[in-house]
Amino acid sequence: MKKNKVVVASTPAPSYDKGNAKKNKPVKTKESTKRQAMLNTHKINPFKYDMNEILEASSMDPSKASSFLASVIAKASRVSTKDAKEFVRTFLDAGDITKEEYDKISRLLDRYSKFR
Repeated sequence: MKKNKVVVASTPAPSYDKGNAKKNKPVKTKESTKRQAMLNTHKINPFKYDMNEILEASSMDPSKASSFLASVIAKASRVSTKDAKEFVRTFLDAGDITKEEYDKISRLLDRYSKFR
C-alpha cells in the first residue's frame, strides 16, 4: 500500500533590498572608432634598438634623445603613428634632426606598426 505525501505550503522568503543592487540604469554601449596604425608593443625592444642607432648617429643631445624616444614610443603606441610622425616633424622643423633622420624614423614607425 502506497502512502500519500503531504505537501505543506511554505511562506515566501522575505525580500529585502540590497544596497548595491543594480537599478534601471542605461547601459553604456561601446562606440567603435576607426582603426589606426599604432606601434606594435610586442616588437618594442627591436624598435628601441633601431631608434637608438638613428639617434646616436644624429647630432641630437643624448639627454634630449632619451626623452624624445620615450615620447615617440608613447605617442605611437597609445595614440597613433601618424601623431608620432607629426611630433617628430616638430623636431625636424626646430633643426634637432635632419630630413634623412626624419625619413628613417618614419620608415621605422611604419615597419613596427599594426592596425588596432
